[in-house]
Amino acid sequence: MPGRLLAVSDLHIGYPENRAYAESLAPEHPDDWLIVAGDVGESFADVGFVLASLANRFARVIWTPGNHELWTLPDDRVALRGAARYDALVTVCRKFGVLTPEDEFPRWPGPDGPVTIAPLFTLYDYSFAVGTTADGTAADGTAPDGTAVGARQAALAAARRAGITPRDEGRLHADPYPSLAAWCADRVAATERRLAEVAGPVVLVSHWPLSPAPLAALRHPAFAPWCGTTRTGDWHTRPGVLACVYGHLHIPRGTRHDGVRFEEVSVGYPREWQRRGGAPPPPRVVLGQ
Repeated sequence: MPGRLLAVSDLHIGYPENRAYAESLAPEHPDDWLIVAGDVGESFADVGFVLASLANRFARVIWTPGNHELWTLPDDRVALRGAARYDALVTVCRKFGVLTPEDEFPRWPGPDGPVTIAPLFTLYDYSFAVGTTADGTAADGTAPDGTAVGARQAALAAARRAGITPRDEGRLHADPYPSLAAWCADRVAATERRLAEVAGPVVLVSHWPLSPAPLAALRHPAFAPWCGTTRTGDWHTRPGVLACVYGHLHIPRGTRHDGVRFEEVSVGYPREWQRRGGAPPPPRVVLGQ
C-alpha cells in the first residue's frame, strides 16, 4: 500500500483531550504525509512542539497558519505580534523540517503522477458576509476594497447584533501593516504570483476557506467576515485544482463547489467533537487509499 496524503486542522491543543489526540496521531504507512491546516494552538512553544513531534512521525508535514497561532496572548513568553510572529513560526518549522507557505511547494508522489501541494496563507479582510455579491460588495453596501475600516466596523456591528464576540479582535495583530485587510491584500497578491507558476494537478491548502460557499453551513452567519476573503473566491476554479483543504469553521465534511472537492478537516473543540460522536474525527484522506 503506498503512502497517503492526510489532512487535519484545528487541533486546539490547549484542551487536554485535544492534546492527547494530537499526540496519538501516527501514520499507517511510513510514506504518509500530513497536512496541518492551522489552529494547532495559541502558545508559541506548544505549536512548535506539536509540529516537531508530528514531523518525527510522518514522512512529511505541511503546515499553514490559522488565526490562533497568530494570536499574541499576555501569558505567552513569545510576545511577537503580526508578521514577526508568523516569521518566527516559519523559522521554527524549518528547524524541524516542517514545510510552510514560505517554502517551495512540495510534490506528492501519487500513483497517477506527482501532485503539487500548495499551503497558502491569505488571512481575511472582513469581505465575506451573508449576501456578499460576486464583485465583493457586502449586503450592507460596504465595499471591502479600499474601505477596510468600514468593512471591519460593519462586521463588528453585525456580530454585536447577533450576540457574538469574535475572539480574534484584540488578539490577532497586523503589525507592521495598518490593518488585517492590508496584510491580507499583501498575502493574496504574493500567493497569486506563486500560484501562477504552478503547472499540473494541485491541492490548495488554507486555514480559511478560499470560497464563501462553505459558509452557508455556519451556525452563526455573523462570523463570516472572519472566515476569509472574496479575493480568493475563484481560486478553486484554476486549471488543475484537485481539491481545496481548509479548516476554521469546525464543520468537518466534504463538499463540492463548481465541481471541485472541498475538504474541511477540522477537529474542533472537545464539546464539538464529543457532541458529534464521542471521538475526534481522524485525519481526512485527501489523496491515496
